[in-house]
Amino acid sequence: MEPVEKREKLEKPHRVRMTPGARRVLVAAERLFYEHGIHAVGVDLIAAEAGVTKKTLYDRFGSKEQIVVEYLAGRDERWRELLAGRLEAASGQPPAARVLAVFEASRAWAAEYGAKGCSMINAHAEISDPAHPVYPVIAGQKRWMLDLFTRLARETGAAGAAGADRLARSLMLLHEGALVTHGLGVFPDPFGQALDQARDLLGNGAAAGRDTPPR
Repeated sequence: MEPVEKREKLEKPHRVRMTPGARRVLVAAERLFYEHGIHAVGVDLIAAEAGVTKKTLYDRFGSKEQIVVEYLAGRDERWRELLAGRLEAASGQPPAARVLAVFEASRAWAAEYGAKGCSMINAHAEISDPAHPVYPVIAGQKRWMLDLFTRLARETGAAGAAGADRLARSLMLLHEGALVTHGLGVFPDPFGQALDQARDLLGNGAAAGRDTPPR
C-alpha cells in the first residue's frame, strides 16, 4: 500500500481561486450536477442559474471539467471536515468506536447532503476515464477512505497487519454498500444495517463499547 502522503501529492487536483462570481457559479453547478448528473448539465444552464455570463464562467474556471473538479473536491473537503469532528468527539472512546463513528458520520452526511447517494460514486458512473481531470479526485477520495479504515482497524488491535487490512476492506465494502443503497432507496436506514454488521466484525459490539446511542 502506498503511503498516504505520496498518494495525496500525486492526486492533488488543480484548484482555482474563488472570486464572488466563481463562487456563484460553483454553488449553482453543485446543485445542478448533484440533482441531474454531470453530463446532463451544460455551461449555459450553469451560467444562467448563477446569474453570470458564459465568458465569466470560462474566465474563472477555464472549462466545465474544472467546475466538476471544484464541485467534487469541495464536497470531499466538507465531508472530511465533518468526519474529523466526529472522530475527534470519539477520541476518548475504545478504538472500535471510532470505526463506528465513520458510519454515524456518513449517516448524518447522507441525511443532510446525500439524498441521491455518494457524489463520487455517481460521478464515476459518468466519468471512468483515468485521463479525465476529475478522475484523481474520485479515485483519491475512495483510496483515502480505505486508508482511514485501515488506520482505524489497526488501532483496534486486529490480528496483525494482514488481519487489519482484511477488516478495513470489509468495513469499506459495508460503507460503500450503504452509500449506494441509501441513494437507491432500496430499504430504510442502510447505515443502521451497516453499523450492525460493523459491530459484528469488530466483535459483536464488545470492543466498540455498549454505550453507543441507539438508532
